[in-house]
Amino acid sequence: QVQLVESGGGSVQAGGSLRLSCAASGGTFSSYPMGWFRLAPGKEREFVAGINWSGSITNYADSVKGRFTISRDNAKNTVYLHMNSLKPEDTAVYYCARSGSVGSAYIPRTLDEYNSWGQGTQVTVSS
Repeated sequence: QVQLVESGGGSVQAGGSLRLSCAASGGTFSSYPMGWFRLAPGKEREFVAGINWSGSITNYADSVKGRFTISRDNAKNTVYLHMNSLKPEDTAVYYCARSGSVGSAYIPRTLDEYNSWGQGTQVTVSS
């Protein structure tokens, strides 16, 4: 079973930037699509960004498109989320997840399509 550990969260002012990392161990990483989700207070966990196994295809929620960039380094078993122009509404716990669909060009956007999750990292954006 793969283990996922997020890092890089913190507190920033609106307009600032952060880079989240998600390191995988104990299982196969490079063959699977990966995703980032977030959970804000009073809201449901939502899809933020996804990337296919090779990094050639990405997908974003409309709310972060143009501001966030997902990438991966399969040699390091790590996926990243580069967050720019942060807004207070981006405040949430951010989770990375591994899809259950090996080698797929399809990038899942729903929670039940991912079967391995990290513990989350807090991002707080102040106005």
